[in-house]
Amino acid sequence: MSDSSDKAVHFGPYCVHPHQRLVLEAGRPLRLGRRAVEILLVLLEQAGNVVSKQELIARVWPKSVVEDGNLRVHMAALRKALGDGQAGQRYIVTVAQRGYSFVAPLSIEPMSLPTEGAPQSQGHNLPLRRTRMIGRQALIDSLVQLLPEQRFITLTGAGGIGKTTVALRVAELLIGHYHDGIRLLDLAPLSAPSMILPNLAALLDLSHVQQEPLATFARSVQERQLLLVIDNCEHLLDDIALISETLLRHAPKLHILATSREALRAEGEYVQRLEPLACPPASGNRAQALGYPALQLLIERAMSQQDSFELSEAELPLAIDICQRLDGIPLAIELVAAQIERFGLSGLLVQMEDNFRLLTRGRNSALPRHQTLRATLDWSFELLTVCEQICLRRLAVFRGGFSLASAAAVIAGEQIAPNEVLGSITQLVAKSLLNVEAGDDEVVYRLLDITRTYALEKLSVADELDATRERHAERCLALMNQAQDDWEITATQVWIDRYAPLREDVRAALDWGLGDHGVHLLGIRLTVSAMPLWQELSLLREHGLYVGKALARLEQSKAPSPRLNMALQLALGSFFYHTQGGTPQTIGAFDTARRLAETGKDQAGQLRAVSGHMAVNLCCGNYREALAQSLHFDQLGPETEPLLALSAQRLRVLAQHYAGNQALALHNAEQVIQRMAQSGHLNRFTHGFGVQYDQSVASLTVLARILWLRGFPERAWRTASQALELALQINHGTSICYTLALAGVVIAQYNGDQNAVRDHLDLLLQQAQKHSAQLFQTWARCYEGTLQIADVEGLGLVEDILVTFNAIEVQDTVFERARNGEAGWCTPEILRVRAESLADTRAAEALLLEALGLAHQQGALAWELRCAMSLARLWQRQGRLQPARDVLSRVHARFTEGFTTQDLVRVRSLLDELQDKRPA
Repeated sequence: MSDSSDKAVHFGPYCVHPHQRLVLEAGRPLRLGRRAVEILLVLLEQAGNVVSKQELIARVWPKSVVEDGNLRVHMAALRKALGDGQAGQRYIVTVAQRGYSFVAPLSIEPMSLPTEGAPQSQGHNLPLRRTRMIGRQALIDSLVQLLPEQRFITLTGAGGIGKTTVALRVAELLIGHYHDGIRLLDLAPLSAPSMILPNLAALLDLSHVQQEPLATFARSVQERQLLLVIDNCEHLLDDIALISETLLRHAPKLHILATSREALRAEGEYVQRLEPLACPPASGNRAQALGYPALQLLIERAMSQQDSFELSEAELPLAIDICQRLDGIPLAIELVAAQIERFGLSGLLVQMEDNFRLLTRGRNSALPRHQTLRATLDWSFELLTVCEQICLRRLAVFRGGFSLASAAAVIAGEQIAPNEVLGSITQLVAKSLLNVEAGDDEVVYRLLDITRTYALEKLSVADELDATRERHAERCLALMNQAQDDWEITATQVWIDRYAPLREDVRAALDWGLGDHGVHLLGIRLTVSAMPLWQELSLLREHGLYVGKALARLEQSKAPSPRLNMALQLALGSFFYHTQGGTPQTIGAFDTARRLAETGKDQAGQLRAVSGHMAVNLCCGNYREALAQSLHFDQLGPETEPLLALSAQRLRVLAQHYAGNQALALHNAEQVIQRMAQSGHLNRFTHGFGVQYDQSVASLTVLARILWLRGFPERAWRTASQALELALQINHGTSICYTLALAGVVIAQYNGDQNAVRDHLDLLLQQAQKHSAQLFQTWARCYEGTLQIADVEGLGLVEDILVTFNAIEVQDTVFERARNGEAGWCTPEILRVRAESLADTRAAEALLLEALGLAHQQGALAWELRCAMSLARLWQRQGRLQPARDVLSRVHARFTEGFTTQDLVRVRSLLDELQDKRPA
């Protein structure tokens, strides 16, 4: 193994390719975590020898400080994935007080990768397999063959029977067989039917508006070849049945594999009931008995808890009796197997007889399976220490995975000290009441849904539910505060990977905290601190609902907090802005926030409120007011904080650009880009501002606009494309909408690239709908001509842009804005378009000369070109060819690029006409 880069290592049914970090099981890739693979490679390298825990940790985590517990979790995951202990096979043994050793026979051969050996596409979100399949292979093979034909299969059976395990294994074997991948939707954390479609939409990266018909949603997947695995359907049966029927009806290449304790009773559903694992008969020899999966599972789980466990001939009848008493239910067998080390098989059987006697009294038949599992859970719970019982029931408030630190924060309290938690957690894992998932860098704990339901019932009976929920909400608040601190210093995708999995717990904590029986102040504080989470995930509508609830609770409070009120008003302003635009409600929220900040002498709060109101003014076309606000912004002194100063300069660029000073705007815009590059913040939000987009995206967007006006159409398009590429890369919905609406669509239209216009409009509509950004959806519909500008209130900027597209006439009100100096950046173009419509040639000429001079004054070479072209055409019609040629050629000569764009092609054609001395 010391020089194994071109060799493959074989043991049991496995083949390991060290150089590729690839493990194959019977020729197919075995999906293991990165750390688990590294542990296996180290053990194989020293096969037959003992590798100490310290050496393993040093080799597998060379740059991290980890505890023995981390290694134990990953080792247990590796053993389970390899089926260590199944049918008596041992691969890795624990050597007491020394470490671990790989003990199975192995062979090393020249490497020959099979055709299926390369790692398969990651077009799925399936979790890594935590345990090997026992006794279901024939069923799994059948389902793999059946699913493409049936399209809709539901696995049913009692709780703990293994439905999820089977479904995930079937899906895993089908990786690479669906062009658009495989997606797992776990319904266990969802408590209401209304949450299904939003979660499914996020999973499939689809647009979804809450009020839209289900059929509309279904049509958005009609072209996808996709396998959808829907787990734990039993509490949402009717809703999932309707959704499944509608999806399958509209999407002919979609397949669904569902799990539920009972059938969905849906159209086209094929129901496959899972039976218990087969148990060996009381009579028969040892070899035959060991072929039964229920006994195999009992032995494997016992060996995973106790390295020295061996099933003797004398104990074989006891083990068979245990399997039969448990009806072959996998979860029940795992729970009981976890106690073999403590009681031994004979003692275990006595315990079970005592525990099950009341339920079986007076009955000749076996227990109903749900009673068997319930009795096993009751028995397992009673065997726990008081501390372990408290820990288990308090963990039931978690909706998803959780860390040891989170567990300690929620458990510790009355009756439990923090230093008691680790031991109890370890014991709950050992007793199969708590699952542990070994991620590459963090250990995550999780309760099975059936165990969580059981533990939640115990928590309620113990009258600890509200107190535990309060600690859970406090832990969520601590995590969201940490997320806020990390927001400005952590790469976006890293931040999302770290904090997005917490959203179900944050939702649960908010629903409780803002509910009738919650601690409202805690819920309000969590609403404020969780803002970055909803911002990063572009969940504007959900964010707005929680902000509204929090404000209502704050108004009811006897001691309202101005600081919290200000933060909520800022969030409300941002929400209204994206869903309504520059309405009085939007302005009112930012004004309220500003007054609260001024009263509290909160400079950062004032900056956020002023910047939010400034964004509204820009949207409404109030460029003069926005410029004044940017000057007021500077007076507030953001220079004291580098991040605030950088964002202040970016807003100054916006104000200068829209007010019409393109030369100064370009100077500052280039400085902003340079400062951001030096800061190393590749994609961070506009720190401390009321309406937030990714700062790099926003800066590139305005730079692209300025470059086009300054006469660089090619650079402008490259910059706009760079902004969009970055927004798509970080996958932030409102930032994608922002750059498309203000740069992507606009510059494509200016340059005359109609294919790009159509593609960008389609993307803008799709993203705006997906993220409930009604503002940008309205802009897109205005651009494509399906919404009349007269029907839109507070969208002066859109109207101005449409004038520059030559898409609408200049109304009198718009013309007056331009004459009064209120139209800023587009004033020359408004005057030019108005002049084109005048019958009076003398008045038209005067207006065009005024527009040409103003464009030059603004540093807007692009507008100069258009004005010169309109003036040249006017003079051409009058036979004044030389002045026409002179005015147009002077402007045209100042261009250095973009000669294939729409305006420059037209100018070149007109110059050719004038050169030929052809009057119009």
